[in-house]
Amino acid sequence: MAACSEKIDSLYKKLDYSIHKYSSFSTTYLPSNIQENKSKDQTSRWSSNSNNPPQFLTLKLAKYSIVKYITFGKYEKTHVCNLKKFKVFGGLKDGKMIELLDSGLKNDNIPETFELRHTIGDQLFPCRYIKILPLQSWGSSFNFSIWFVKLSGIDSWDIVKTSLDWFMEFQEREAVRLCLKYLRKQDYKDAFSELSRVSGIQLEDPLLTELHKILVEESDFNRAEQLVCQSVNSGLFSAYISKQEYRAIWRPLQSEGPQPGMRGGHQMCIDPHSETIFLLGGWDGNQDLSDLWAYHVPSKQWRLISKDTEAEGGPSARSCHKMCLDPKRRQIFTLGRYLDCQYRVPENLKSDFYVYDIESNQWTLISDDTAALGGPQLIFDHQMCIDVALRTIYVFGGRVLTVHNGITTEDRSGCVGVAGASEPVYSGLFSYHVSTNTWKNLCSDSPVQQEPSNTPVLRSRVSHSMLFHPIYRKLFIFAGQRNKDYLNDFFSYDVDSGLVEHISDGSKRDASALPAAGFTQRATIDPQLDEIYVDYGLSKDKEKRDDSVQNSFWVYYIKQNEWSCVYRNENAEEQYWSKMQHLEPCPRFAHQLVYDHVNKVHYLFGGNPGKASSPKLRLDDFWRLTLYRPTYPQLLQRFRFLIRKYRFQELASSDSLQALHYLQTSLSDIIDHEDPEQAKEFQQLASVIFQESDAIRPEHEDQQTKCFQQRCKLFEELCAFFPANMTQPHCDLLDLVPI
Repeated sequence: MAACSEKIDSLYKKLDYSIHKYSSFSTTYLPSNIQENKSKDQTSRWSSNSNNPPQFLTLKLAKYSIVKYITFGKYEKTHVCNLKKFKVFGGLKDGKMIELLDSGLKNDNIPETFELRHTIGDQLFPCRYIKILPLQSWGSSFNFSIWFVKLSGIDSWDIVKTSLDWFMEFQEREAVRLCLKYLRKQDYKDAFSELSRVSGIQLEDPLLTELHKILVEESDFNRAEQLVCQSVNSGLFSAYISKQEYRAIWRPLQSEGPQPGMRGGHQMCIDPHSETIFLLGGWDGNQDLSDLWAYHVPSKQWRLISKDTEAEGGPSARSCHKMCLDPKRRQIFTLGRYLDCQYRVPENLKSDFYVYDIESNQWTLISDDTAALGGPQLIFDHQMCIDVALRTIYVFGGRVLTVHNGITTEDRSGCVGVAGASEPVYSGLFSYHVSTNTWKNLCSDSPVQQEPSNTPVLRSRVSHSMLFHPIYRKLFIFAGQRNKDYLNDFFSYDVDSGLVEHISDGSKRDASALPAAGFTQRATIDPQLDEIYVDYGLSKDKEKRDDSVQNSFWVYYIKQNEWSCVYRNENAEEQYWSKMQHLEPCPRFAHQLVYDHVNKVHYLFGGNPGKASSPKLRLDDFWRLTLYRPTYPQLLQRFRFLIRKYRFQELASSDSLQALHYLQTSLSDIIDHEDPEQAKEFQQLASVIFQESDAIRPEHEDQQTKCFQQRCKLFEELCAFFPANMTQPHCDLLDLVPI
């Protein structure tokens, strides 16, 4: 077969045609040697000549169709030639297609089906050609193989003809709009007016047409600024703001007076209504701690509530425990702890459970052993969160502490190794109803291990993340460590129905687009924004901590089912982090991160920097993290700056003194001079005056035309902020001219 492409014509068969006769089709397009899904036949596949793209399959459909799904068959077992990454394109003409899918296959023997993009706006999109573009195989030095392909969708002519007619009209309309854009940009006013009149087609929304008239044609910068301000106030840019990536800003927090000392494996929770952070216990490198602290955000002060909670009827010194806060009733619950091997005797392995009443400053022992009441055994590095509305606490995972009977590789850094004498025991998913003081086993790690045996099975782990979404009423669980495996799966558990939904199995189809597996992450959730935030510290490879320094912060958008990396810093030099100590927290694990969802602020304290040279070193730094997106006032400021910048440049080309005065007054007034980026951009504008005055312009240069083109450029910059359905086409007519 040709290395670059293989065109497959009308080799197809109908599947379930009697069922889908009038609404859909399911068609297989294959070379003659792979017309059937022969998963056990090595020769039943299409293979490329090498592992270097671009090599692709172009499939020609028997007739125009709406292609909704594509299914890939596979060999009977994992294979190095399976597609780890690929793209699918579709269109009416060979060589002129749009992207329908960007994904990858798992390296297993299970067929996979993907939904293809099959609409433009709210209209169905017809295809005659489908192109499969392999990008990467699972074996990096192996060629690409496609074992079997099935396309499914709609081929009913009544439906397809409607979409085809719409698409033809759409193409004609867009062609006219491209011409209108070109004519207006070239200032061919008569031709533009005539084409608009004859075609009856609008280039853009009337609001933008008015903006073009005021700004570009009449050069009225003041009215243009007023019109844009009105657009901001009307909420036109909400879609633009929601699509902007976050920018992470860290700020170290300093307070006068006493404050918590160095520690890791501690616990924190936050009451967003009183803006108070509570911190309990931890390991300082030598011993467990039993102190309780409160940090009041408005006053920026730490307060030591209790030096020894055990002496006041509360929990003993501990680390690797968990806490959750009920802000409505002002109560803090804490469960679990780590014990060194020498203390693991039966009388010490009871799982005590406490509640702290914030108003009365009183601890209450709910139970001295939750296992005796049907709850979890004594565990550590588990996760715990609360459903405030129904007063229900959920506890998942964690390592069960058992009587010590051998040498272990455990440490109390907030992580755990693997027992040398016996297999580790992991706890399942439990719920605790506060009002009735009752525990329930919801999911077992193993049906043999827990009762009742008919409960669903979840893969338990330690050092994972679990968050409760009170609106969806779901637990979101991901990452963690099980034995020697670092997990990267992501699933949800519906607390009302018990339904488990696997969002991602952690197959790493695109490692750069997913957070790394590991034990170092800390996660928070914002139910109002439908966002999950994950902070990563050191590498997942515990043996290479010093060589695998990494700071990264991720956002998971629940509705879009998408991850986004806000920032990543992989600098491993100690001198670098010494310089950055007041700008960004150094990589760490066993730290704590809490989130104020009301004020949209994160707080981080302490942890273990993982220094092999100082194994007992713990941190006591305290940080505030704010994620910034453009706000409406910031967007308005940006619009004003763009408009005034172009006006200044136009003035500079004709009157340097007037331009300098405008720079020092009108432009300077809207600059935030404390913002380094804005200040730098403002300072660079002064050089424009000297560039213009020193320039030797050709005598034939039309200054008026130059200013017109500059205003056209400004107009296009402003249009980029408006919704796409309001603007002129993004591409230009000249881009379509072949060379």
